[in-house]
Amino acid sequence: MAVQCGISTKTRRKMENVHRFLDLNKACPKDFYPLPRIDQLVDSTSGCELLSMMDASQGYHQIMLAPEDRKKVSFITSEGTFCYVAMQFGLKNAGATYQRLVDKIFRPQIGRNVEVYVNDMLVKSKKAEEHVKDLEETFSVLRKYKLKLNPAKCAFGVQCGRFLGFMVT
Repeated sequence: MAVQCGISTKTRRKMENVHRFLDLNKACPKDFYPLPRIDQLVDSTSGCELLSMMDASQGYHQIMLAPEDRKKVSFITSEGTFCYVAMQFGLKNAGATYQRLVDKIFRPQIGRNVEVYVNDMLVKSKKAEEHVKDLEETFSVLRKYKLKLNPAKCAFGVQCGRFLGFMVT
């Protein structure tokens, strides 16, 4: 089974392949893993002296698919049949899968000095002098699991900034 395929002009300068996983998504049971409540994540920054907001670079694409599942996301082009090796945006359970991953790897830090909503991360420190240590702990986890950040969407050591569409201070 191959997925539907097309081309999208997301920006004027860039064309992207678009794959619709309609049949695959219909066949997959819904993963009801809960996403954190945004209001609670935003409220948790209250009283922090320094914050760092980070965004995982192409978040879903950093999660490899099991080899036996790759054929389920195959697509056909004039050059042949290909399949993805990493999780793709548009897969029914991609968000739940990503949240489960970050909840697991950041479990010792969540609520204490880190908040994570899918690929958006926030390192928070009650005292400014603790912030470098909190960042080092977070970077150690990111390195261990080979997760990469998008530097254009990161802000480090700030007193206020945007997190999940809200201004946090």
